[in-house]
Amino acid sequence: MDKLNILVVDDDRDIREAIGIYLKNEGFSVYQAENGREALEILTDTPIHLIIMDIMMPEQDGIRTTFKIREGKNIPIIMLSAKSEDTDKILGLQIGADDYVTKPFNPLELIARVKSQLRRYVTLGTYEKKPHTIVLGGLALDTEAKELRVDGQAVRLTPIEYKIVELLMRHAGRVFSIHEIYERVWEEPGFHPENTVAVHIRKIREKIEIDPGNPRYLKVVWGIGYKMEK
Repeated sequence: MDKLNILVVDDDRDIREAIGIYLKNEGFSVYQAENGREALEILTDTPIHLIIMDIMMPEQDGIRTTFKIREGKNIPIIMLSAKSEDTDKILGLQIGADDYVTKPFNPLELIARVKSQLRRYVTLGTYEKKPHTIVLGGLALDTEAKELRVDGQAVRLTPIEYKIVELLMRHAGRVFSIHEIYERVWEEPGFHPENTVAVHIRKIREKIEIDPGNPRYLKVVWGIGYKMEK
């Protein structure tokens, strides 16, 4: 495998340099940007495999930058946040950041988190994604083995649950009505299938979501149906 490239985005040069030293000692190639705008410019012509992103930066902050990156890339993003930025930290995770580290941080902990995210990305993510594997964030669905992994851990699904997950993951971002889900999965017309579908959705969330009451992946669109978030 070629050397992996990591982009460190922080308006504090000393922090960027310090992180860069530790990363280089671990054999990574390091790129630096002092704000989100510069980060996006680097991403246009440089293959980056992981981003360490500060939340509070001038010109373009980490939240807006993460949102923009997630429009087209599945690169792991670790956010750096001060303790006073808990709300922004939560928002960052909701829009697609994979992890966060609170300042001041232990460099060894940061490196451990970097390696953990890269293991998942290289094994399950778009870096070496198999043609029969559908990946959405920490979800990886092997359509040949009929297996779902969540953050690298295999999750046991019933045949019906698997069909629902596959349908929604294959069409990530598209909203399916309850009747459409029922007819595609059960392969028969649905007569008042709301409760049946809702029960299966709840069980799937319990298996794939950290917080089923505040799902990151399987979202309800009130009055319309369900979708798997891109």
